[in-house]
Amino acid sequence: MLIMKELFQHTAITDGITVRVAVNFLPEQSRIEAGKWFWVYHIRIENDSNEAVRLVTRHWRITDGHGIVNFVEGDGVVGEQPLLKPGQSHDYVSGCPLSTPHGSMEGYYTFEREHGEPLRAAIPFFPLAAPATAG
Repeated sequence: MLIMKELFQHTAITDGITVRVAVNFLPEQSRIEAGKWFWVYHIRIENDSNEAVRLVTRHWRITDGHGIVNFVEGDGVVGEQPLLKPGQSHDYVSGCPLSTPHGSMEGYYTFEREHGEPLRAAIPFFPLAAPATAG
């Protein structure tokens, strides 16, 4: 799985659910002169457990360079609540704007197992860091 390690820099595993994150600064979406920096992140969720799980909610903790924390919670991811059978994965891409050139994100997903029990799967901590030339 060398490709996985190269593409996804951050990984967390909880009860057979692997969450991988790749993050990139997007200068073309940023307006640094206006104090706006923007990152895109690619998430891959893999179900390595023995049962199907449905992603129900997301819970993010986003911290900017001044230590100001914002919590973002909601149903599913990018408008979807994917059902992942054993061995399946789900990918999505989203973005995060900040008013500082550095920050971080972390959180968790709430899944529902086949028989209705909840499962809380960690989203790994990952830094948001603009290159020195962009800030």
